[in-house]
Amino acid sequence: MESTLMTTLYNPLINGFHPDPSVVRVGDEWFLATSTFEYLPGIPIHRSTDFETWELIGHVATTSDQLAVAEVPTAGGAWAPTIRHRDGVFHLVITDAMGRGMLHFTATDAAGPWSDGELILKQDGSASLDGIDPDIAWGDDGTVYITFSGLILSGEGAGQHLGIQQVRVDLDAHRALEEPRSLWSGTGGQFPEAPHLYAVNGRWYLMIAEGGTERGHGISIARGDAPDGPFETAPQNPLVSARSTIRPIQNTGHGDLVVGPDDEWLCVLLGVRPRSMTRAFSALGRESFVTTVRWEEDGWPAIDPVLLNPRPGTRVDIDFGETRALDGEWIAVRATPASLADLDARADAVVLHGEGRTLDHPRPVFLGRRQEHLTNEVTVRIDASAGVGGLAVRYDERFHVEVEVGGGTVTARAVVADLVQEWSVPAGDGVIDLHIASRKPAASAGFLRTSDVFHLGATIAGERVEIAQVDGRFLSSETAESFTGRVIGVYAVTGDIALLSWHAEGDDE
Repeated sequence: MESTLMTTLYNPLINGFHPDPSVVRVGDEWFLATSTFEYLPGIPIHRSTDFETWELIGHVATTSDQLAVAEVPTAGGAWAPTIRHRDGVFHLVITDAMGRGMLHFTATDAAGPWSDGELILKQDGSASLDGIDPDIAWGDDGTVYITFSGLILSGEGAGQHLGIQQVRVDLDAHRALEEPRSLWSGTGGQFPEAPHLYAVNGRWYLMIAEGGTERGHGISIARGDAPDGPFETAPQNPLVSARSTIRPIQNTGHGDLVVGPDDEWLCVLLGVRPRSMTRAFSALGRESFVTTVRWEEDGWPAIDPVLLNPRPGTRVDIDFGETRALDGEWIAVRATPASLADLDARADAVVLHGEGRTLDHPRPVFLGRRQEHLTNEVTVRIDASAGVGGLAVRYDERFHVEVEVGGGTVTARAVVADLVQEWSVPAGDGVIDLHIASRKPAASAGFLRTSDVFHLGATIAGERVEIAQVDGRFLSSETAESFTGRVIGVYAVTGDIALLSWHAEGDDE
């Protein structure tokens, strides 16, 4: 393998709602997949040639048939992929939680198209294997091993966790060749998950996450002489964890190992960037990070702490009078963006047709993009003369803030579980600019008291008016108890809402 020069390792590696990263090297390119839960398109694929610059090249699930997210409960859907490459084919395994089940997708080009996804069946063929976070690995003799976290998602045992499990699989028939067997499941931390198997220097290493995907999260590892064990635990577990530390990146875990540029081993993993006096609130949810790995003389890997190194700020400007297509960053809730965005109704806009559903509904008419920076501002120009809708930041149907226009009124609204507060100002009908800014809070006695503050506003009669401020902690992963993150977008409740332009700018200073 030809060596390439190691470059800057940015952290976050992929900004915003991109949890559960898995990565594979093919030649001198790297391909990274992440979870999407109830959003479509599902399972984004990013590509890099240097581990510094990453390009979104496509998604695994681009149709509503590949993932059955239309009716999954919140936090269901695409959980924790593993991406691998063998004999010219990309393989991705994932659980469509509370949807189709455990799936195997393939493609010859990581950008797509990907297959429709085959169910990985139990030995008796009756149903999907019951578990999450599947890993796929091939033994020296070609035997296929699916290793997974044994969380039961349906039936009488729903909610029960059986630890790390494994089956040999006939990949042509997509059927297990045996009943699941239990493997090493960590050092005693809660919720062992995210297993990955690696063959390194004649040994098999089983790496897992344990401690839960919150502040106790960490990565542990064991090794054996065969992919099915038995495994001995590493003496230095956990290999990495931010628990009980003051590190700016917390919840580090759910990792995947890869040989990076300059043949240096790396670990991609999830983490959060909490703020407030006790660093309690993570505005953007779980993001993808990276850190370096060293192999010690005793044959065990050592994973370095995850260091914060944010990228420069970014700006996105879209004029739909000039841009007549949606790029891959647009996502929708339990529906594809193409099923909601009408590009034919007007030559100067994307039109959303309201169906009477507000953002409190599990399937709103909502078209959004991930919030990527802690300090962020979005301005949209919309024409609401024929409908009611606006600009929103969404975690889920119970946690969202928005600026809504309709009937000659602009309303700022905060929805926090069952609590709703509104502020309204008069405005004319027709074209209007709406604004949502996420800004760092002022320090009090040297401490930040929350994650950030939303500033909700509109430009009315040529003057920008701030309608309300909302504490950002109410849209954090801790408050919403969410696996996802903030998504900012335009929505329609009734009638037609035309999005003429989108301007987003942010940084992590």
